[in-house]
Amino acid sequence: MTDGTHPSSHPQPEPAPGNGGYGFPPVPPAPGSGYGFPPGAPAAGGGFGPPPQVPPADGGGYGYPQQGAAPPNPYQPNPVGQPQPWAQGLPVQSTQPPVGPAPVPFPPQSDQPDWEAMADRSAAEQRKKRLWMIGGGVTVLLLLAGGGTFLLLGGDKGEDEPVAQPSVSTSASPSPSGSKSKAPVDNTPTVKDDPTRIRDRSGKAPLKMGPDAGVFPIDKRFELRTKGNENSYAESEKRVVDTSKSFTVSAHVWNRAPKGRQIAVSQGNEKSFSFELGLDQVNGKPNWIFRVQTGDQGAEATTVTVTGESPKMEKTFSTLTATYDAERKLIALYVNGKKSGEAPVPGIYQAQGPLEIARSRHEDKWTAPWSGAMETLQTYDALLSPAQIDTLKPGRVDAKTKPAGSWLLY
Repeated sequence: MTDGTHPSSHPQPEPAPGNGGYGFPPVPPAPGSGYGFPPGAPAAGGGFGPPPQVPPADGGGYGYPQQGAAPPNPYQPNPVGQPQPWAQGLPVQSTQPPVGPAPVPFPPQSDQPDWEAMADRSAAEQRKKRLWMIGGGVTVLLLLAGGGTFLLLGGDKGEDEPVAQPSVSTSASPSPSGSKSKAPVDNTPTVKDDPTRIRDRSGKAPLKMGPDAGVFPIDKRFELRTKGNENSYAESEKRVVDTSKSFTVSAHVWNRAPKGRQIAVSQGNEKSFSFELGLDQVNGKPNWIFRVQTGDQGAEATTVTVTGESPKMEKTFSTLTATYDAERKLIALYVNGKKSGEAPVPGIYQAQGPLEIARSRHEDKWTAPWSGAMETLQTYDALLSPAQIDTLKPGRVDAKTKPAGSWLLY
C-alpha cells in the first residue's frame, strides 16, 4: 500500500513470450471460448453468464426456495418505458453464487453508547471510592485509639521542642446566681492590677484591704486573713446594704480563739455601727451574734442582739447568716444553715457608711477586730427563706436571688 505519491517499490517482471500475461494461463484460449468462459456455443435462450429465462419446474428461482413468482432477471432489459435498476440508484443483485468463503458479517453498529458497560464502570469506581473511604476512616480510628492524635493534629515535633502536657481542669467556680457555668469562670480574688482590693464578683463594690490584711490561696480557694489589729481590715468605698429594707448578710468565718468581741462584717458610719455580725461574750460564754442599732446615737439601750452557738467555735469554719424582715420588723441569726434565734425590732438605724470587714464602729472609734480568716462573703437586698439559707454552703450563693455583693467565692 502506498501513500498515492510513490509507486510500489516491487516492480513486476514482464510476461514471457507466448504467455497470457499477468494472471492468465500461458496458452491462448481454446477456440470458441474466452478467458473465463466455457468452450462451445452458449445454450439456447441464454448468453454467457446469465441463465436462460426458464423458471424451474417447482416455481422457484435458482438457488432460492419457492416464494411465488421468480424474481426478474437483472441482466435482461426492462420492458420498454421502465428505467434500469442502476438508473434508479437501486442495487443490482446477482444470481451467481459467491466464489470462495462467505465474508464474516460485521456486528451491527449503533450511534448509541453502551449504557450497560458505562454503568458497570461507574459502579466499579463507586465501590473503589467507598473502599478508600472506609479504609481511611479505619486508619483514623486506629491512630486515635493508639495515641495518634498528636500526629494527626500537630505533626512531628523535634526532640528539642517540649511537648505540651494536658491541662488539669479545676472545678468551676459558681456564678453569682448559684448555678455552675460550663464556661471557665474567672476566680481571681482581687481586682486586676491591684492586689490590695478584693474583687466584687456580683456588684461594683470592691473591698480595699488594710496593710495588715491579705488574700491567700488555700488549695483551690482563697481566703482573707486578718491579724486582729487596727490595720487588719477591708472596707468598701460606699454603702452596700440598705438597712431600711429587707436584707441578708452571710460569711464563712474562722477564728483563732473565741475570746472577747470580734466582728466579721458590719456597716455604719463614723459614729456607730448599724448592724454587726460576728463573735462576742454573752453571759460569760462565747456566742455567735447578730446585733443591730435602732437609734442614731449608738447607745447600749438601743441595740438588739440575737445569739447562737455551734459545737466548735474556734479554729474551724462556720457559716453565719443574718436576716432582716422589714415587713415584720424581725431579725434572725442562722448558724451553718440552721436558725439559732430571732428578735423583733422597731427598725434599724440607716447609717450611710461603707461595708466593713473584720472590724466595727462603736462610740466614734474602731473596735472588735477579727483575728482569723474568712471567705464566701455575700449580701442580698432581699430576705432569703430558711430553705435558701440552708443552701449557702462555702463557695455557693443562692440560685434564685442575685447577690448585691459577693467576695472570695470559689
